[in-house]
Amino acid sequence: MFRPLFVFIGTRYTRAKRRNHFVSFISLTSMIGLALGVVVMIVVLSVMNGFDHEMRTRVLGMVPHATIESGDPISDWPSLAAKVKQNPQVLAVAPFTQMQGLLTNNGQVSKVLLNGIDPALERQVSIIDHFMQQGQLDALAPGSFGIVIGDKAAAKLGVGVGDKVTFVAPEVTVTPAGMFPRMKRFTVVGIFHVGAGEIDGYLGVTNQQDLSRLHRWKPDQIQGLRLKFDDLFQAPRVAWSIAQQLGDDRYYARDWTRTHGNLYQAIRMEKAMIGLLLLLIVAVAAFNIISTLVMVVNDKKGDIAILRTLGATPGTIMAIFMVQGTVIGVVGTAIGAVVGMLAALNVSAAISALESLIGHKFLNADVYFIDYLPSQLQAQDVVMVCGAALVLSFLATLYPAWRAARTQPAEALRYE
Repeated sequence: MFRPLFVFIGTRYTRAKRRNHFVSFISLTSMIGLALGVVVMIVVLSVMNGFDHEMRTRVLGMVPHATIESGDPISDWPSLAAKVKQNPQVLAVAPFTQMQGLLTNNGQVSKVLLNGIDPALERQVSIIDHFMQQGQLDALAPGSFGIVIGDKAAAKLGVGVGDKVTFVAPEVTVTPAGMFPRMKRFTVVGIFHVGAGEIDGYLGVTNQQDLSRLHRWKPDQIQGLRLKFDDLFQAPRVAWSIAQQLGDDRYYARDWTRTHGNLYQAIRMEKAMIGLLLLLIVAVAAFNIISTLVMVVNDKKGDIAILRTLGATPGTIMAIFMVQGTVIGVVGTAIGAVVGMLAALNVSAAISALESLIGHKFLNADVYFIDYLPSQLQAQDVVMVCGAALVLSFLATLYPAWRAARTQPAEALRYE
């Protein structure tokens, strides 16, 4: 098969054993350094993608995309829900009522945000049913005063399905004997595990009618509506538009960006910043090719001079060393891409095994919004990383190749 002269010689120089073993060692380390840079960048970007995905599917799947609320209890909520559903971007609507308080059992206390829901409609706006470890949402029947809590809260209170817990509301009841906190006994009918410490330790779910009674409202009165959109990133605009279309000052809209928006934006910004920093690591590894090729040029001055005397042009000499440097970059990038993809696909299992081995959790659910290391490999990230590594490797060949092209045959052969 015909190959241009500069390709033939450039690839031959890459494979040939050199008289200077130090040059061979530097070439190998340049290739390994570039491969490691690509591996690290692919793995870290995959982990950041995993955090982004878990944030969208788990945490944002548990909270409503938006809510329509009122300062006063809403009585005729089915008609309000029908008006909201007229917006084509609204996929589902469910009623809710909230109350903050404390759960107590045998001297143990845990704070709780108690959500009153309609179990049948809640499945349309939330994925809590996917994370039930014990029990079912359907057990939250009206009048039963059942409660579903996270596994972290259950462990703290020392309760399981069928046990009783006491809910202490942030209100008092005035009696002739004095003021007493309002309390209600609930039966634990389910336990869920999302993997997000904030949710597993703080969220509680009960029947909407039971919580309305605890508010001393009518059973059919609610605090607001939970909305699910076809595009959660359009939630601020769509929620505001719906509130305006209702034409009633009593109603106002809130969306997920007010509660979890800062965390999500922080993850996206961290991915961009970490990607930029890791790109600098790849750049350093790629530019090691410069030192490698400079030493190769010094090692091959005699060969360059002979090629020039045989009629090779400076452009041909330059192309030879550009090919050699590019081959180093291609091989290093290819090795890094393969190892990086394998590592990204298995990093979650590897970290989990390491945590089990040493008995220590790297991600504490009290600090992070999930308690495990997620990873999601995306093809565009692999292409971007490999493309950047190849471009930087090619740019790194230009200066040494230019120096080789300027070699004077007479000067180089003087000491041969």
